[in-house]
Amino acid sequence: MSVNARASPRSRLAPRLIPVFLPPVTHAPILAPSLLAGDHAHLASSAALVEQLGLSWLHVDIMDGHFVPNLAFGPETVASLRRHGCKLFLDTHLMLSEPQHYVEAFARAGSDQISIHIEPAYDHAAALARIRALGSKAGLVLNPDTPASAVEPFLDQVDLILVMTVQPGFGGQPFRTDMLAKLTQLATWRSERNLSFRLEVDGGIDLSNAPLCRAADADTFVAGTSFFKADDKPAFVQAFARL
Repeated sequence: MSVNARASPRSRLAPRLIPVFLPPVTHAPILAPSLLAGDHAHLASSAALVEQLGLSWLHVDIMDGHFVPNLAFGPETVASLRRHGCKLFLDTHLMLSEPQHYVEAFARAGSDQISIHIEPAYDHAAALARIRALGSKAGLVLNPDTPASAVEPFLDQVDLILVMTVQPGFGGQPFRTDMLAKLTQLATWRSERNLSFRLEVDGGIDLSNAPLCRAADADTFVAGTSFFKADDKPAFVQAFARL
C-alpha cells in the first residue's frame, strides 16, 4: 500500500473484545459450630466434641457489652483452648466497638481467622492488613441492616465476608430471609472480580434455611443452638456436608 493511501474504515476499528464469563466461585461447605452455644463451664469439652465429629472449624464469638448488649469470651478463652489441645481452625468474630485494638491479642492467643465489623468508625483497611501481618486470615462482618456496599471497597483485602442473619448479641433468634439477597450480591461481586473470599452466614442457621443460604452462594455456616441441641449430631454434620 502506498504511504499516501488511506486505511479503510474497517482497518481503523478497534479489535473486537470477546466477553469472558468467569464461573461462579464455589467452596466446599464448612460447618463452624459456635462455642457461644456450648457449655460455658466446659468450653474445652465443647470444642473437643466438634473435633470428634470430624469438623475442622470452631466459631468463637467475642462481645464487649458496648457494640452488642452482651459479654462473651476474650483472648484468654482462645489461649486456654489451645493449651487444652484444641487444633480446630478458630474462626474468631470480634463484636467490639474498637476491634483494631484487640486483633494482636487474639492473633497471638491462637485465632486462625479474625473477623471485624464494618459498622464502627476506625481504619478498616489498616486493621485488616494488621490481622494478615500477624499471620491470621482476615474477615469483615455486616450486621443485617448494613448494606453490602459498605464492604465493597475491601473485598480484595479479605479472606471471608460474614453476613449476620440476625442482629448480633444473643443466640436463638430467627433467621432473616431478607439477607439472602445480600449474599447473592456479594457472591456476584466475588465472581465478577475473580476473588476467592469465603461467604459465611451466622444467626439462626439450621437445616431448614442452610440450603437457602447455599443456593445464594454461602459456603460457611455458623450453627450454635441448632448444632449443640441436635439430637443426632453426626446426622446434622452429614447434612451440612451434603449442601
